[in-house]
Amino acid sequence: MSDDATDPALYPNRGRDAPDRGSAGVSRRTLLAGSAAVGTAATAGCSGATPGDGSGSDEDSDSGDGSDDGSDSGGDGSGPPTVYVFNTGDMTVSVIDAETDELVTTTFLGATSSFPANQFLPGMLTDDDDVLWLNVDRGVRAITVGSLSTAASLDTGSGANWQEVTPDGEHLVVSAREPTHGQYRLDADPASDSFGEVTAEIDRTDEAGRGDNDGPGPCDVTIHPDGEYAYVPDIFADTLTVIDVEAFEIVTQVSVDPAGDADAVGPWMGTAAWDGDTLLVENNGSGTGTESIWDISDPAEPEEVTRLTADDGLGALPLTSEIGPDSETGYVFTPNSENVTVVDLVEHAVVDTLDLGGSAFVGTWGPARETLYVPVRASDEVKVVDHASRSIVDTIQVGADPYGATAGTVRPETDAAADLLATLAAVGVELPGDGTTYCIGECACGHRL
Repeated sequence: MSDDATDPALYPNRGRDAPDRGSAGVSRRTLLAGSAAVGTAATAGCSGATPGDGSGSDEDSDSGDGSDDGSDSGGDGSGPPTVYVFNTGDMTVSVIDAETDELVTTTFLGATSSFPANQFLPGMLTDDDDVLWLNVDRGVRAITVGSLSTAASLDTGSGANWQEVTPDGEHLVVSAREPTHGQYRLDADPASDSFGEVTAEIDRTDEAGRGDNDGPGPCDVTIHPDGEYAYVPDIFADTLTVIDVEAFEIVTQVSVDPAGDADAVGPWMGTAAWDGDTLLVENNGSGTGTESIWDISDPAEPEEVTRLTADDGLGALPLTSEIGPDSETGYVFTPNSENVTVVDLVEHAVVDTLDLGGSAFVGTWGPARETLYVPVRASDEVKVVDHASRSIVDTIQVGADPYGATAGTVRPETDAAADLLATLAAVGVELPGDGTTYCIGECACGHRL
């Protein structure tokens, strides 16, 4: 691993003048497609009609998804299964129908997210007033899913943040990397009088960090399915930290020792399995990165049982992962080799790779946990992975530079104005927005730490 201070994955914009937001350029493909869409939207605006491809709607129009409008969620979890993809290139969100695997609309949000909460949240987004939790600017933000409006926010003082909701929906646990080196617990219940408020925090700046780092670098957070413990990989301390969610205190801290000639392991992302027995942790060290499989059957005392490397078939730069509904298969997003590494969690072995044709950094399960949706940034696409066959079965075109994704059963309500803004953003028109996000690896978000 390179020196932390110059690692391009950790600091993608260091050493260059990054724009405030948006991608550095607009491709001819995007320009031509956007120009046609502008003409369609302008014509629709004059005639009172909406574009026939589902990319625009007004209050009384058909959204193109078979419902009366774009927000027919049912309010009881019976609404249409939906995937939300955050496009870092133009601050839009693409809405995908997870039954037909078709794009419903791409609408302007004015904010974007690289790592939205997506572990337990897809099962909770059942009502218009429920919220998406996004890492935005120097903190986290709650966006009401029905209206796509800001409901709450927290400035952590760090540019790199990750967050997850507990299985009961009561708490949001946040990891804020440098310079904050802290953990926060927020009230995540939109019906609560203290919704969005910090209910507990842990200052970790007194913990040792490697080299000149002024703290352990808590990087990502995943939560055990029993909701009692949160797991935090510490990239600058080579530790895995276990936090008691209710007491909000550190109960265990396990050192992760380098292997061979490596100077550091660099654990930075993790995913707990649905059965509560296994934890996947992605490590940034050892050249192209490694993947650790942990036993968490005793949730407070995790034990590393296997560390996979390139020699085992692991792709380059393991960044994040998702675990199949049977808890027996891990999907590791390895952007530097432009594929997904498939891991057998029973045999502790790489069993397949899925070629994405471009770099993907995260993915999300649809609400039914049968299909995995993987944004591929370079091609403005989402690859659809069928878990049963462990294969890519579809490709969906979305907005510019898709990065983060999550899911639910609420279809956001959009209007003609927001959809027209999305069209203008697609052709490179600079629009007002205050919601950049921190990206790892290939990054045109413009956000700096």
